Amino acid sequence: MNKPITNEIFDAVKNLNFSGDESPNIDSGERGISVVAGGYLLLKSLGSIPKHPILGLLGTAAAGLLLYRGATGVCPVYKQLGKDTTDPEAINITETIIVNAPRSAVYDFWRDFSNLPKFMGHLKSVQTINDNESHWEANTPGNIISLSWNAEITREEEGSYIGWQSLPGSMIDNAGKVEFKDTLSGTGTEILVEINYFPPAGSVGRGLATLFNGVFEDMIQEDIQNFKSYAEQADFKRFAGLAL
Repeated sequence: MNKPITNEIFDAVKNLNFSGDESPNIDSGERGISVVAGGYLLLKSLGSIPKHPILGLLGTAAAGLLLYRGATGVCPVYKQLGKDTTDPEAINITETIIVNAPRSAVYDFWRDFSNLPKFMGHLKSVQTINDNESHWEANTPGNIISLSWNAEITREEEGSYIGWQSLPGSMIDNAGKVEFKDTLSGTGTEILVEINYFPPAGSVGRGLATLFNGVFEDMIQEDIQNFKSYAEQADFKRFAGLAL
């Protein structure tokens, strides 16, 4: 009764694509768990072979798969499913807001990135290095870790568009763009903001992604919306040359 089931399981294991030159598709945390679980299962399965040979062999085969994925970082099952846990999900936020201020003033304010922490709570500071580069520092939930990176402006259309991205080698990849349009009445500005954060690959990156997703993501969305109220305050009105 058990032989057909046993044969099917062993055939399934044999059909998995084991290759020594594949790129890892599981992160270091999952690899460690696989090694520990595989070692435990192997010892237990070898000990059960005398009394329960079929279960012992099946357990040994499963232990071998766990040890293989732990040692190489490659999971044949994940490969067949197209799953990769070394690539953490990014945060992608897009918001549209309308402020009662002329487009030229709104553009000039955003173009100086050092102004962003005035209404964005997730940013500790942004310092201008030169006309195209700047240094960013972020506030993370609970200030558990310190994040900073340098960014450069990648595209600019005066009065209507600003695009930027972090420089290679940054602790975290960040990119964003802001589009500015006159409202239909011509007295205000419609702002389309898109901000992306890409944690680095690996277990550290997945830890950052877990930290960011949820609380940090909500912070960024709220920060963008905060500009609507900030644009009504005296600080911005002075910058824009509007009557108080």
